[in-house]
Amino acid sequence: MSDAYSKAGVDISAGSRATSLMREAVRATYGAEVLSDTGAFGGLFSAVALKSMDEPILVASTDGVGTKTMVASKMGCWDTIGQDLVNHCVNDILVQGAKPLFFLDYVASSKLDPEQIASIVSGCAKACKAVGAALLGGETAEMPGVYQDDEIDVAGTIVGVLDKKRLIDGSRIQAGEVILSLPSTGLHTNGFSLARKVLENHDWLQPDDTLYGQSIGEALLAVHRCYLTDVEKLRQFQVDVHGLAHITGGGVIDNLPRILPEGLGAFIHKGTWEIPPIFSLIQSVGDISDDDMYHTFNMGLGMLVVVSAEQSARIVKSALLPDVAIVGEIVAEHTGVKLL
Repeated sequence: MSDAYSKAGVDISAGSRATSLMREAVRATYGAEVLSDTGAFGGLFSAVALKSMDEPILVASTDGVGTKTMVASKMGCWDTIGQDLVNHCVNDILVQGAKPLFFLDYVASSKLDPEQIASIVSGCAKACKAVGAALLGGETAEMPGVYQDDEIDVAGTIVGVLDKKRLIDGSRIQAGEVILSLPSTGLHTNGFSLARKVLENHDWLQPDDTLYGQSIGEALLAVHRCYLTDVEKLRQFQVDVHGLAHITGGGVIDNLPRILPEGLGAFIHKGTWEIPPIFSLIQSVGDISDDDMYHTFNMGLGMLVVVSAEQSARIVKSALLPDVAIVGEIVAEHTGVKLL
């Protein structure tokens, strides 16, 4: 049967080799909560720890890295894509105050390259270990005819938990409160179709002084920053966070309003934070308007934090988060996001 399947374009042995190569990296994410081993039909995770919470809430999210995989393919670099995937998902549930429990990955291509797949999943494992989450399971699929040759698709699902009393849902946000930004490392996992089109005729390997000595390829592959540690520092400092917004696809224009109560808007003051130079290069080469840039990319605004003016002053004065910036405020006279 394997010979017949191979003739149809699927190499079962390649999938088995990929699993073997990634096994130890995956196991390194296991704590006592994980009750199954790699290769099980379903991952088993003990929920005993949830008993210590008054009212535990599970938070789940699924996402991918878009066409950043095509950048990785062009650069021949696959060890960061898995980190991007996990960090993006961690940030998405962090917005509501959740801490990750476990993660599941999906990696698919027209033809499996075991070393390539193992590199991606090992990246997932590295990021999971960094945030204390188990890489509980996943799927490696070889589907000729569905995916293009030499291209890979990745997606991930994360499950986290929080006690209901610590839920962050934006409902307490009020006019006059301050918007802080934790910077991004670059494009993170959004806007790559436009970036690739604009920069396709440039040299992606040559170091560029305007990119602080990085090449275009290196700047595009910068790992999506995880903000879990930053938010935990705010909690430890007794900061009452009223809202968090992860700036992903749609930029600040689409993502910040997702957490604002009805009738409220936000002013964002351009020039109050540092924009990574890769965005300036994309805008200049592509002759792209500010509106399109801020509606496509994060523009350096990785995670927005909404707090009272008093709390904002405490954070800045304490240097708790050295790279935080005050970038705007919540307003009642305008809905949506207005760039000033």
